[in-house]
Amino acid sequence: MLDKLREFEQRHHKLNEELSRPEVARNPELYQRLARELGELRPLMTKAGQYREAMKRLSEADEIIQDDSDPDLVELANEERADLATRVNALETEIMGLMVPRDPDDGRNAIVEIRAGTGGDEAGLFAADLHRMYARYSERMGWHLEVLSASQNPSGGFKEVVFMVSGREAYGHLKFESGVHRVQRVPKTEASGRIHTSAASVAVLPEAQEVDVEIDPEDLTIDVYRSSGPGGQSVNTTDSAVRITHKPSGIVVSCQDEKSQLKNKNKALKILRARLLDQFRAEHDQQISAARRQQIGTGDRSAKIRTYNFPQGRVTDHRINLSLHKLEDVLDGDMTEFTEQLRQAVQEVAVASVSQGGS
Repeated sequence: MLDKLREFEQRHHKLNEELSRPEVARNPELYQRLARELGELRPLMTKAGQYREAMKRLSEADEIIQDDSDPDLVELANEERADLATRVNALETEIMGLMVPRDPDDGRNAIVEIRAGTGGDEAGLFAADLHRMYARYSERMGWHLEVLSASQNPSGGFKEVVFMVSGREAYGHLKFESGVHRVQRVPKTEASGRIHTSAASVAVLPEAQEVDVEIDPEDLTIDVYRSSGPGGQSVNTTDSAVRITHKPSGIVVSCQDEKSQLKNKNKALKILRARLLDQFRAEHDQQISAARRQQIGTGDRSAKIRTYNFPQGRVTDHRINLSLHKLEDVLDGDMTEFTEQLRQAVQEVAVASVSQGGS
């Protein structure tokens, strides 16, 4: 751990030197980037200073104990040593946590895609329940939710709904929602009272900026057509719906929620950029170490991650073996216990990797 800590301390020292150079001060973009990195290192440097001071005092206590000339002093030193050893262990854990590389996407907005899976109309209704859950959670977090694309079924549920959640650390909190969500309940249309199992898949992508993904207009086929379904006066009477096909990847995105063709096109491009960035990251992840890919809740969207059991009023997250008997509260957006424990579980895996010298 000390070797890794020295690397961070050397980087901190170099950043201070760089920021004092006149040519850096004259480059606002470079200065801001280096200053931000320096600011991110400050908590680690504070803990490093406390750690080195505690280690120094621990060494002094050991010297007194080994001297053995004054029994009263040795007794005090033993008491202090016990407290210091506990303090050192706690600081080591904190320092390893601070040395874990931060996911650079955590601070981004999130694009969430929910699709009804097995279960027919009931799966569509469950997809609508999940959409409402994320909407209520977003309200609790002070975020803004905007629907980018939606396709409803006759029962009032969603075949598919895509929305963007904008706000502080939105992607960092929501990224572990990717996967298959399963519901067990008696559908309203079930006369015999038999419990059905349905599913919906969730994909959470970081919002991609134009600088992240360069799209050649020549690679796009853009079709416009009349919107279908409910929507008011002009939605179904003008060619406002937009379908964009990215020819190299085969990704197709459609948007028809807005009356404006331009707004639908812009929303479709947001989704397309996010999917292309996700595809690029997935390909990149396959090339890096297996240990780094073993993050909870990332990658495999076919994996069953959570079950919502209505008869028992229970929600179970299968990745961390956490069951909460407050299903209605969770569906009303009270998801913090799940999101925080998932984030903590990933942090613990990452800390273990750092402590073992992994990457």
